[in-house]
Amino acid sequence: MSRRLPPQESELETEEELDEVPYVEYDISVSPSDPSLELLSQQIEREDIIIPFYQRRYVWKIEQASKLIESFLMGLPVPQVFLYVNGEDQLEVIDGQQRLMSVHYFLGGFFGEEDSKGRRQVFKLKGLSERSEYNGKTFEELESRDQRKLRNSTLRAINIKQLKPSSNGDSVFHIFERLNTGGTQLKAQEIRNAVYRGQIVGKLKEMNQLSDWQNILGLKKPDKSQKDVELVLRLFGLFEDWQSYEKPMLRYLNGVMARNKDFDTEKATRFSERFISAVDVVNNALEKPFRPKKVLNSAVLEAVMIAILENEKIDSHKLERNYNRLFEDDDFSGSISGSTTDSAVLHRRISAAKRILGDG
Repeated sequence: MSRRLPPQESELETEEELDEVPYVEYDISVSPSDPSLELLSQQIEREDIIIPFYQRRYVWKIEQASKLIESFLMGLPVPQVFLYVNGEDQLEVIDGQQRLMSVHYFLGGFFGEEDSKGRRQVFKLKGLSERSEYNGKTFEELESRDQRKLRNSTLRAINIKQLKPSSNGDSVFHIFERLNTGGTQLKAQEIRNAVYRGQIVGKLKEMNQLSDWQNILGLKKPDKSQKDVELVLRLFGLFEDWQSYEKPMLRYLNGVMARNKDFDTEKATRFSERFISAVDVVNNALEKPFRPKKVLNSAVLEAVMIAILENEKIDSHKLERNYNRLFEDDDFSGSISGSTTDSAVLHRRISAAKRILGDG
């Protein structure tokens, strides 16, 4: 019978892992441009400029957007935006989504997207000084000269393109990590979902929402920073390939996402099927698993799950019988803290788990 953990808040607490910071060296071009606001709005409409899907929820209030529009009308400086030129020559927004969408909405006449009933709010400038001649006006209600001034106003854009290595767009991950200035600092998996868009994003999310998996993690709903999704990605990457793993883990997981955007390989199919079974085995065998020090230990979870994923003979009874033996083994116990993402340490840990849980 499945053993249920008390539900926790939607924030996954894990033991700290020491992962090497990857050395980043790329050949990139950085070129400034000054497109007009009218052009930027048209590029958004044509999807020549892509707003990363995880940011699609527009968060600015109408007062904030109105003050931005007023700044352009008054000729005041506005912070630059950063755009990444992808392999399809589309411009991916690294920083500046709120500013770009505010302009797009005002020129289009409506603030924000449709509500659940298909209605949209007319964009009238709001929250400006009572003396402002622009307060309460839509774009169409502005004087013709002001409409022209706004359409022709420019916004400095910094366009970034990776030149070498051409086969690996990994630089955008690190650029995004350093330049994004959103109100909430994005975590690694959130950035990956934006950078490596594809079927894999939805598939990982789907597996992560399994109630038994969330129960193992002790969550009442998926983690807001997607650390739980990152654990699923980690298991998928190491499944059947852990012996070829090379540190650091951050770069390894970036590569897994980049190579498996379509999630349509035979390995992906096997993993999807085995993941459900492995989660069921753990959920029925262990209470509060993978917590040698009260909080979730990613290294323990990874080793045990990979052993089960790769060996269908490890059922709930065998796992329950052998689980505690893991922590009595020097190879295993010495590899679940500190530099757990070191290549040799990871190889040793998974080998021990496969041997002990498989009754080797």
